[in-house]
Amino acid sequence: MKFVEKITLIIYSNVVLILSIIACLLAFGWLDLNVVENIVTYCITTDPASKIVLGVSVVFILLSIRCIFFDPTSKEEIKDRQGVLLENENGRLMISKETIETLVESVAKEFKDASEITTRVELDKENNVIIYATLIVTSNAIIKELSANLQNKIKERVKMATDLEVKQVNISVKKVTTTQEQA
Repeated sequence: MKFVEKITLIIYSNVVLILSIIACLLAFGWLDLNVVENIVTYCITTDPASKIVLGVSVVFILLSIRCIFFDPTSKEEIKDRQGVLLENENGRLMISKETIETLVESVAKEFKDASEITTRVELDKENNVIIYATLIVTSNAIIKELSANLQNKIKERVKMATDLEVKQVNISVKKVTTTQEQA
């Protein structure tokens, strides 16, 4: 979210909060309705105050319309959520993050010491792939060797299948299972 949008959201939220507090105070009878009526009448009928109230009201109406009808998500954020768009003279190809995650999971299934894997894929500005994998390994696994082999195999397979550069394959071992847990 942009800085200006954050500031306007904070101001808008504070105004709504103040109006809600005033409404609650009126409903409970802790604030006299005549006092509020006099303040509102003064703000609407006097010349400089009425112009300020009008300007603020127009701004809040526009902000409300923007919030209701326009999606604040930028095109770049949508692209980042979807995946990588590759283009050539024949057309376009969208490779989703889910496709890369499925590919990584299929590579991990080839390793008998990796019993479970969950993955998350991120893309940088140059469409380089960064993969985060969380493993559950068997008790007889040599973790350092397994992770090095898995990292290399994932990089090779993603490059071969998608022609995307894998910048990093970050592996974390969540748990080591015993033979009883595997059965």
